[in-house]
Amino acid sequence: MQQKCGLFFCSYRAESALFPSGFQRACLAVFLLALTVTPLVMNSYYVSILCLINIAVIGAVSLNLLTGLCGQISLGHGAFFGVGAYTAGILAAKGVPFLLVLPASGAVAALAGMAFGLPSLRLKGIYLAIASLAAQLILEYVFLRWESMTGGSNGLMVMAPSILGLTFDSDLKMFYLTLVVAALTVLAVSNITRTRPGRAFVAIRDHYLSAEIVGVNLFAGKLQAFGLSSFLAGVGGCLWAHYTNFITPEQFNIGLSINYLAMIIIGGLGSVLGAVFGAVFLTILPEALNAVAGVAAQVLGGDPTASLAALKGGVFGLVLTLFLIFEPDGLAERWRMTKAYWKLYPFAH
Repeated sequence: MQQKCGLFFCSYRAESALFPSGFQRACLAVFLLALTVTPLVMNSYYVSILCLINIAVIGAVSLNLLTGLCGQISLGHGAFFGVGAYTAGILAAKGVPFLLVLPASGAVAALAGMAFGLPSLRLKGIYLAIASLAAQLILEYVFLRWESMTGGSNGLMVMAPSILGLTFDSDLKMFYLTLVVAALTVLAVSNITRTRPGRAFVAIRDHYLSAEIVGVNLFAGKLQAFGLSSFLAGVGGCLWAHYTNFITPEQFNIGLSINYLAMIIIGGLGSVLGAVFGAVFLTILPEALNAVAGVAAQVLGGDPTASLAALKGGVFGLVLTLFLIFEPDGLAERWRMTKAYWKLYPFAH
């Protein structure tokens, strides 16, 4: 019986589908099933790492929408993440239900992001990065000094979220909650890339003059990118606040912004899947270093805690440098090449 060799599309809609083949949909179903069942047999420590990965995925995918897709460099993403976290803490303390707190946190962060994104029409490149750095520093100052709302340096307590009477007061429950939000975020951003605004973002990134000539409104496009990206960052901050149950200004400093930027660079700029890869990689990396330090302590003796902090910073910088030199397109490109190899195997050409 003769069958088709490869994929054949009869319409643009079919070609632009997220999962055009049945094999891809089956693989996704198996992956989601494994991801849902596996935490049931894990201990609380590993489940907590999975929760952190889910939240990191939301932050990385949201920044990738702004920087990778629209080309707007931001060093203030950690602060927008913090705006969402503090909004969640303040609203939760007033008794607002979590289902309202979640979108409200994103909305407040979106307003903050759009306010600081207004200079984006006049600025680009390194100048826009410096402007976003100013946003980071200003918001950090607000978090620290507005003590009546944020608690200042004493921090803010946040209760565990509750939906329809179900309280998410354990790592396992929070894993499923963060997984659902992370999956919806990835799905939403993937669909945005296929829409007219998403194609406008790419046009602005690739050549803003050509984009303007064909009718793209640069100011509106850039402002939409800032708003959408900050909204998703605020949602991630809301989940972070409810998961950790305690937030302080130090959690949303410039280091968090650089961490998210490193995630999308290592994963692959402009790729949703790359942002997911980068978030997973950089969340697991410190845990892997802890494991290596533990083994070194058993073999060599002594307490490796003193040198571990310096080791983390050095490895982080080394990994980022190596990716920029040897794999500038990130893990997403390596994944694409691996799939192409097995698709053509054993014929290389």
